[in-house]
Amino acid sequence: MAVGFWGSLQVMNRPPVIGPRLLRPLVMGIVNVTPDSFSDGGRHAGPDAGLAHGLTLLGDGADILDIGGESTRPGAAPVSVEEELARVIPVITALRARTAAPLSIDTMKPAVARAAVLAGATIWNDVNALRSPGAAQTAADLGCEVVLMHMLGEPMTMQQAPRYDDVVAQVETFLLDRARVAMNAGVDERRIWLDPGIGFGKTPQHNLALLAALPRFVSLGFPVLLGASRKRFIAALDPLGAEPDARLGGSLAAALAGAAAGVAAARVHDVRQTLQALTIDAAIRGEILPQARSAGSGEVAAPI
Repeated sequence: MAVGFWGSLQVMNRPPVIGPRLLRPLVMGIVNVTPDSFSDGGRHAGPDAGLAHGLTLLGDGADILDIGGESTRPGAAPVSVEEELARVIPVITALRARTAAPLSIDTMKPAVARAAVLAGATIWNDVNALRSPGAAQTAADLGCEVVLMHMLGEPMTMQQAPRYDDVVAQVETFLLDRARVAMNAGVDERRIWLDPGIGFGKTPQHNLALLAALPRFVSLGFPVLLGASRKRFIAALDPLGAEPDARLGGSLAAALAGAAAGVAAARVHDVRQTLQALTIDAAIRGEILPQARSAGSGEVAAPI
């Protein structure tokens, strides 16, 4: 597996691995510093709010924080490089001053990725899979870990009647092709993650097929990031989940499916609840020994 991926775990306070195997997927907490996110709608926009939310997610147990300054919700319009930089760099700088946890920059723009890595980010989460001009070479130059995600079209148009002959096979082919492009540009193959792109140019049926095929994506040999948190397909299956913050149950179900498949990380809004679900799941499988934490002491007591 990836030296870069496993190397990023060494700075964490809670070791989530034994040897080369994850006990549970890492939990990547979402820090949207945009005014138009589909889920939190600008609730954490601005440097102070973004910092506070990031610290809250770390306190809830997030292993990684993913900071984004441009909404990629269906129908979202692009923002300028200058605007995106103004949104994310102060937050990344402030977080890096407060934590050693891995920070990820969620951007399609090479210039933003470069500035973010200089400010302290160590992962580039690119929903465009390094297709922007100069992106692959920028990723190679930066030497950071890179998440390559599948998206059909662009955020503005991706949900306008998406069609596939075989969604699983086409997404797999796309991701492997983008990984080859990245490696040909000089990106270390051990630093590449794959993301099937749940909700990015897919119908609910497409999303379900991709979730069912997660073991196939994991078998490709790259760490897999799963981002299904609060996605619209949940509401399509459960009308009571019409609002994003009413989709926790479906989000947890997807995270547990990812854990069963062996994904490396789950990108989520609800960090504390997801971490609890993944921890109990691992304990049921006998991979984590339950322990009681002494209230207020920060020390771990004897196993229950």
